[in-house]
Amino acid sequence: MFHSRLFRFCYSIAALLVLIGACSAAFAQRPPRTPLPFERGEELVYQTEFSRALLRGVDVAEFRFKSASEHISRGSDDPVELHLTGDVFSKGLFPKIAGFKFHQHVESVADVEPFTALHTNKIEEQGKRSRVIEAVFNHDTHKALWTERNPNPGSISIDFSEPIQDVLTVIYFLRTQKLNVGDSFDVPVSDAGRMFRLSVKAVERKELNTVLGKVKTIRVEPALFGDTALVRARGALSVWVTEDDRHLPVRAQLKVDIGTFDIKL
Repeated sequence: MFHSRLFRFCYSIAALLVLIGACSAAFAQRPPRTPLPFERGEELVYQTEFSRALLRGVDVAEFRFKSASEHISRGSDDPVELHLTGDVFSKGLFPKIAGFKFHQHVESVADVEPFTALHTNKIEEQGKRSRVIEAVFNHDTHKALWTERNPNPGSISIDFSEPIQDVLTVIYFLRTQKLNVGDSFDVPVSDAGRMFRLSVKAVERKELNTVLGKVKTIRVEPALFGDTALVRARGALSVWVTEDDRHLPVRAQLKVDIGTFDIKL
């Protein structure tokens, strides 16, 4: 039973690639585009601690996010493509507790204007098992082609609505939005041949002590768990994001059956 719960936790942690940046609110009109902060390149590293009963502050996982931009000529304008990389992997005592290691690697390409996913490569590793999948998003036909390379080769085509995101591009898309307490909104997301709508609610303002010093943040609650959500299990997630223009996620807390996971920049 405990191993079954740990397996669900691994999937939840991997799903946080969607959510660690879920830090914005309703879709607002934007002025003429100025370069986004992460277009100039950015690397974010988050550490995850696990707490359960007498077990406190045990390191179990690490998140890494990188962004880089490339100007692609498509006619009279030169829009920017973002090349994004996300990794989450087990560390510390987790392999000893669970009996296996996990790692998820995602590489995504996104168009900046409008901000949408173009291509996704994803590798999921748990113990000796590995799954390799990719997606191509066709914005003319509004269809996404998901192809599994390993271990069960095959493809599936699904319809999507704009602005479509994958589990990594949604992090950066949400950081481009304005944030107001009380707002709630949905974002269409596609992952591994599935479509779902990520619902997010901005809950409260709070000052936090972080590696950046004392910062003003807004706490948001993404609907990660549920029968129709990304993770079909019970749980709750809160994410604290700075109120400045970067909308930088500085802390998250994941509560599931097996315990609480604190994630900090």
